[in-house]
Amino acid sequence: MILRTQPRKELPVSRKIVILVFEDAILSSTAAPIDIFSRSNEILHANQMPNGFDVVLLAPTPNTVALGPHSLFNCTLGLNDLPPEPAGHKHTLILIPAYAGHWDDVLEKNRAILPWLKAHYHCGTEIASLCTGSYFLAEAGLLDNQECTSHWASVDDLRTRYPSIKVQPDAVVTDNAGIYTGGGAFSSLNLILYLVEKFCGYQIGIQVAKTFSIHRDHINQAHFAIFNGLSGHGDTLILKAQAFIEDNFASNPSVEDVAEKVNMSKRNFIRRFKQAVNQTPTEYMQRVKIEAAKKSLELSQKNIQTVLNDVGYTDTKTFRDTFKRITGITPQEYRRKYAR
Repeated sequence: MILRTQPRKELPVSRKIVILVFEDAILSSTAAPIDIFSRSNEILHANQMPNGFDVVLLAPTPNTVALGPHSLFNCTLGLNDLPPEPAGHKHTLILIPAYAGHWDDVLEKNRAILPWLKAHYHCGTEIASLCTGSYFLAEAGLLDNQECTSHWASVDDLRTRYPSIKVQPDAVVTDNAGIYTGGGAFSSLNLILYLVEKFCGYQIGIQVAKTFSIHRDHINQAHFAIFNGLSGHGDTLILKAQAFIEDNFASNPSVEDVAEKVNMSKRNFIRRFKQAVNQTPTEYMQRVKIEAAKKSLELSQKNIQTVLNDVGYTDTKTFRDTFKRITGITPQEYRRKYAR
């Protein structure tokens, strides 16, 4: 969730925002924070207040970094130019943009960033990640036993690679002990807005949100998620059970029915299913049904009652409550947003 900060009466303390620019960084995830922090300073000036942010671009080594064919970022500082200091950087925040490509390849090219991040954090510097930038924090061990968020499509991979972290797939912003994480793609800009509000006060945050037309109450990214069958675990019997659920969800098979299809006792089946899929069979069934309902709401003109009947629900309230719990919005709201 997004935590709301209290209005500030004192002048904001200027913070150095160090944006990491590496060759696999996503352009929008790098440029948009620069724009928002710069505009925040203009709004502060208009309110007769000093700058709140000093934005610095830093690459692994000082360089001009190309992000795509049309954008060059002049980074005059490298990792060695901003070493951790024992006294800490109480008013410095390091910002990690999202990356494009495969994490193993990105990691191999940017391993030097990890000890640098750890050293800075342990000296008191705050660190924020946008979208898949959370992988850097997880790899550095800074998210161990901590709640975090990322792009909804990365949740299963993060959980597999880093089982000690507590991924909150529906959250747009997390704030824990000087570590901030933001949700997927452009929803992560809510984190930048959150930082503006936290460091500069509620009223400045409101003005910045209005300037960029960012909806401040957008606190859930669940309705963006596309549920896929979580098939990478390799347990052939559980894969068979999943396929049975996906083919027969509308007829409401019981857990006993599915367990019988794979020749397991109910107790053993539930234990093994949860171990493989990280969900109970009942939870999995609900997600399959809701994904089918989402597609129907997007593509058809069927009324809500027909949709819920088609996917195996008989009670309107149960369907609505389950839909909202999984997606963060009601079926009616979902249709208004995404129907063709």
